[in-house]
Amino acid sequence: MTNYKKKVRALGICSGGLDSILSALILRKQQIEVEWVTFETPFFSSQKAVKASKITGIPLTVRNITEEYMEMLKNPHCGYGKNMNPCLDCHSLMFMMAGSIMKAKGIDFLFSGEVLGQRPMSQTASSLRYVEKHSGYEGYILRPLSARKLAPSIPEKDGLVDRELLLDFAGKSRKPQIALAAEFGISDYPAPAGGCLLTDKEFSIRLKDLFVNQENYLENELHLLKFGRHFRINKSTKIIVGRNKSDNENIEKLFNPSSDIILKVKDFPGPLAIIPNGGSNDAILLAASICAGYSKAPELSQIDVTAGIPDGSKTIKVLSVPPGKIKHLMIQ
Repeated sequence: MTNYKKKVRALGICSGGLDSILSALILRKQQIEVEWVTFETPFFSSQKAVKASKITGIPLTVRNITEEYMEMLKNPHCGYGKNMNPCLDCHSLMFMMAGSIMKAKGIDFLFSGEVLGQRPMSQTASSLRYVEKHSGYEGYILRPLSARKLAPSIPEKDGLVDRELLLDFAGKSRKPQIALAAEFGISDYPAPAGGCLLTDKEFSIRLKDLFVNQENYLENELHLLKFGRHFRINKSTKIIVGRNKSDNENIEKLFNPSSDIILKVKDFPGPLAIIPNGGSNDAILLAASICAGYSKAPELSQIDVTAGIPDGSKTIKVLSVPPGKIKHLMIQ
């Protein structure tokens, strides 16, 4: 009778950065079958993780978790960081969702590329313990790059992973990771910059404004926070005006024709403007005037602006409003 040894399987949360890549390769070197999951929302994308999967050949599952994420983001248990970033509760949620996939697929444990002490708030020993406890999978989360600086995980205790072949990285220095990447022959990896918009001050101010003034919003409204100039007219009305060609293109893609109003200056180069979820006639006139004010149209003359509304379109004549006159309305 042939002895059969069950293949050990591990599921990692992948950001696409060097630490994520190295943590998987360390386990794969132990003949552990690794795969990744990455999560995306309007605040962070799967782009880097997809690239890491192509470089390494490690299978990747991409999950959009916007609905679940928004529930957490409105009231994170640990609060926010410097801006609207709920790092500890974000990580807990991701491990909770990864754990559900682990159970469904019969995978043995979870892992990540976190390094003890690399980030002052989210990667301290107490922070890592918080994330484990609140994920619902305490003991089943392995951090291969710092494992020998941390208490043994269940897969280590059960002999699924050789602890002696794991690492003891700690602190902010990237030199050990860069040296290890060279050993594995990995040279194409992104710089260790954060990719989460919730750490960005301007984006966070816009998101906070949305939370204060709206109870419900579609996912495209969250994406719109990334583009253009934002003006708050009243509690129910906001105007977004493109800054450049790229903004205009993205705003047009995210425009919802069933509910939004879109405006464009006729005959002169200028921005697109939209009113998410529509607005009153006065709001449309003001939006058209602001749009004209940011265009190449001559000052102090009547400008034709096309307004696309849910039941058709119309052309309205307005006087442009110079940007300095509506600065107090800008969300900043």
